[in-house]
Formats: sequence, C-alpha cells, structure tokens
Amino acid sequence: MYRKIIAAVILSLSLFAAVPTQAAYLLIPMDKTQKEHLKAYGIAYWVLQGGVEIDWLLNYRGGSFACKHLKTIESECIIRGVTFEVVADVQYNNIITEIADPEVNMELMKLEKPPKIAVYSPKNKLPWDDAVTLALGYAEIPYDIVYDEEVVDDQLLMYDWLHLHHEDFTGQYGKFWSRYKNTPWYIEDVQANEEMAKKMGFKKVSELKLAVAKKIRDYVMGGGFLFAMCSACDTYDIALAAEGVDICMDMFDGDGADPNASARLDYSKCFAFTGFKLSMNPYEYEHSEIDASMIHNSLPEANDLFTLFEFSAKWDPVPTMLCQNHEKIIKGFMGQTTAFKKQFIKPEVLIMGENKSLGSVRYLHGEYGKGTWTFYGGHDPEDYRHFVEDPKTELELHPNSPGYRLILNNVLFPAAKKKKQKT
Repeated sequence: MYRKIIAAVILSLSLFAAVPTQAAYLLIPMDKTQKEHLKAYGIAYWVLQGGVEIDWLLNYRGGSFACKHLKTIESECIIRGVTFEVVADVQYNNIITEIADPEVNMELMKLEKPPKIAVYSPKNKLPWDDAVTLALGYAEIPYDIVYDEEVVDDQLLMYDWLHLHHEDFTGQYGKFWSRYKNTPWYIEDVQANEEMAKKMGFKKVSELKLAVAKKIRDYVMGGGFLFAMCSACDTYDIALAAEGVDICMDMFDGDGADPNASARLDYSKCFAFTGFKLSMNPYEYEHSEIDASMIHNSLPEANDLFTLFEFSAKWDPVPTMLCQNHEKIIKGFMGQTTAFKKQFIKPEVLIMGENKSLGSVRYLHGEYGKGTWTFYGGHDPEDYRHFVEDPKTELELHPNSPGYRLILNNVLFPAAKKKKQKT
C-alpha cells in the first residue's frame, strides 16, 4: 500500500516546480472551517516529501498550515477533500505580521523535512486496533512496523519518530490472563513472545521487554522522538524502574515475583512517573497506582473531559505545537491506562492536558537527553470504551476529531526547525 503511495507522491511532486501560478500562498486553515482536519496533516507531510517547506502557523486559526501555492498541491487538496484558501503575497505578509506581533500568542514554525516514522507493534494480529496506525493510515502518512528484533538490532537509528503500540513492557501480557487465558489469541500471543525471547537469548519475556525498553531509552537520548499511548506509557516506565526486580507472578514467567518488588523500584530510571506502587494481583486488570481508570469509571461519559493547556507560542513553541487544535476542551476516552494520577508524575514533566477536578492527567511531555517523549492516556479518542475484539474506528466518520489531532501534532513535530533560544 505505502509503496504505491510513495510512488504516487514522487510522480506528483516531480511536477511541483514546473507549474507556475499567479497567487502566492496556499493556506490550509485548521479552525472549524476545515472539513478534513486529519487529512490536512497528510497534505502537510506529502508536501514536505516533495522538498517544499511548510509554515505551521501556531495558534492562527487552529494551527493552520501554509506553503507556496503550486497547482499540484491545490489539486491534491481537492482530491483528499482538504479545505484550502489561495492568498496573495500581500495578504500572507499581513498574516505573518499579525503573528509576529509580540502582543499576540502566535508563532510561525518552519517544517522542513518529513520525519521517517516507525510503529513498534507485534507482527501477530491481536484483537484490538491502535489509534496511531488508524490516524496515519487515514492521513496517508507512510510508516514502518518494527518490533523486538529490529529494536534490539538498533534499527531505530533509521527513524526520526517512534510510536509504541498498545504494549506491556513488563512481560505480563497486558494482565489479560484472568479474563482471556483460554482464548486462542492470548495463547498465541504468549507463545509468540516466549519464542521470540528464546530466539534472542533471553530466559524470560520480561527480560526481552526490558532490553527493548532500554534500547528505546537510548534512542530518545540520542535525539529520537517517542510517542506512546495507553498501557505503553506506564508499563514502559515500570519496566525501566523494575530492572533487576522480578515483578511477574508465576502464571506470567514460571516463577514467583519478588514480594518486596514495589520497595525495590528505581524511579530515577522513569521518564514520567515516580513514587508509585505496583499491582501484584494477577486478577487485577491494572499494573500500578499510576492509572486513573477507576476515577474515570465513576463519571458519566458526557462529563469525562480534559482541557488542553495554553502555552506561550513565542517562548514555548514545542508544547504549543503539540497542543494545536480547534477545540480546547477534549472529550475523554477509556483505555487500560486511561490517564495518569497527578501525584505520581515527576515535577519536571510538562503537563499539557488534564482534568483538574479529578487530579487526572491525560497528556504529558518531557525531554530525555537530546530527544523528547510524549505520553497520551487512553486507547481510542473516538471510541469511549474500546473492548477487546471491538471493530476498529472508522475515521471517515470523525475527520475533525480533536483527540486524533493531538496524535498527528506529534507526527509532524520532528519536522519543525529548531528555534534559537531567546535571550
């Protein structure tokens, strides 16, 4: 599929320089006038693939995109149903002047190069979908699948951006044992992971997953961009903190867990979380105290919301990029890890979206070494309670999803030219 997309891109982009136009700029508004918010990100990525720079106009009409007006880009917007406006040079200069005004909370960021994207996901089919791959597919943004072998083999160095699929890095198979241990998909998943661990020289799946987590940590330290959702967020940190500690009961790894496991965790190794205790009960569909699912279970769906923070676009362009949206209050959605209890978040971590009344944080960002990471709680922004074996979300029905926009903000984030520090 993606080979065909890339071939079409190359064919289309070869025409860019050959088609003169009289108008100066093509503006893709991202406010409520946009008919296809999610596909607009795909247009931006497609244009970058052709070597054409994109201006990301932070906080201008919902975080609009703009580039030189070329007929091929206009045609592609029409094909994909993306709303656009053709503006003259003078008009665009006025927009830039408005954005540059120190009194307004706007900024212009240059997007220069399309990030090469990898999704960490098992090769065997599991009975649930992943919101990021749904978003990438709908936006027509190409990506590669990588898993344990590729990560341990240092193939992450080929990529700018990595997403962690719904995953359990602790080696407990999502703690689905009590409910699904006799189902064919669970038995197959356990077998596949055990065979992979043995093939790669590890005695336990938990040891393999720790090795993968450490390789991902090194990838971020070296300048990579990490994005994770749902249980991949907290189980990643738990795995790092539990290095050298057996936290898996016998049904997961064949022997008992360390009874003092929680007391032996090293929180300094975590990206986001600290001070939490583990759930050692194999019958509890929970890994630790971090997850706020039980808090959200007490709410009516209509009241389950979170608010995006507003940052200074000129002084804090990174979180501003990650929070671009046409809505500031976003409807919540459940997951194995729905959100994060605020008391277990490290003080240096940047909170970008939360429900203050619940003490529940949905959207986090931080730096590690030369790279960055973003954690986003919940499973699917347009499926409030997504259960195992539920059908996938059809994004054709949600082309303007504010919750999905946050995912795609992260996809384009590595393309941004780094700003010089203001003095």
